[in-house]
Amino acid sequence: MRLLPIKTQLIIFLSVFAIYLSIIGNDIALLSGVLIAVFGAVFLDSLIAYSKNKHFSITDSSIISGLIIGFVISAQEPWWKFLFVSLFAITSKHLIRIRSKHLFNPAAFGVFLAVILLGVATQWKGTNLWYILVPAGIYFVRKIHKLEIVIGYLASFLILFGVHNFIQKLPLLDVLKYQNYFFIFIMLIEPKTTPVARKGKIIFGMAVALLVFILTLCGVQLDAELASLLIMNLAVPALNKLS
Repeated sequence: MRLLPIKTQLIIFLSVFAIYLSIIGNDIALLSGVLIAVFGAVFLDSLIAYSKNKHFSITDSSIISGLIIGFVISAQEPWWKFLFVSLFAITSKHLIRIRSKHLFNPAAFGVFLAVILLGVATQWKGTNLWYILVPAGIYFVRKIHKLEIVIGYLASFLILFGVHNFIQKLPLLDVLKYQNYFFIFIMLIEPKTTPVARKGKIIFGMAVALLVFILTLCGVQLDAELASLLIMNLAVPALNKLS
């Protein structure tokens, strides 16, 4: 039996996951935020596409960006901020490009810019449900051939924070307990803004983890994971050449 395209599978997974979180948390605001973010991303992406080729279309990538934004932003934020984050994300996808590809992870760029300009708070909904995100994430990561990124990230993260916790006499299991599994298995491995070759993917994952470690220890108030990912997005063209 032929499976659905991997992007369609991811859309279904994230949609069902959002509904599940909303039900178990009795949180309708979560679903409304996701829907607003998806609407904003799809609307602007379709509008830009129509202005270019006079043909109306809805892309899987705009839906995925909206879904991710809905998961990352705090459900307590007003509805208009979800729209602005989606607009920032899609605008970056079409304007900040190199060699016909967008440079930054759209959802990460949109959220991070909104954190700076609008004071948006991040929440990373469902990231503690590792028993759902890890098996599903491994499936998606293997399908898009980005497993090396996750391995590089986790290896560096566990070593760096493990040594830190050991020195500080903190529980070593906290390193696993406080992992951001949504970031690792959904946002970190976005195909078009990460390296294509094995060496580049490993370096990319390790470098993101190192930056997260440094920014966290420095007490940076902005979201360390988003900042680290965007910094390494800038290095992807160089990593592709290196590889």
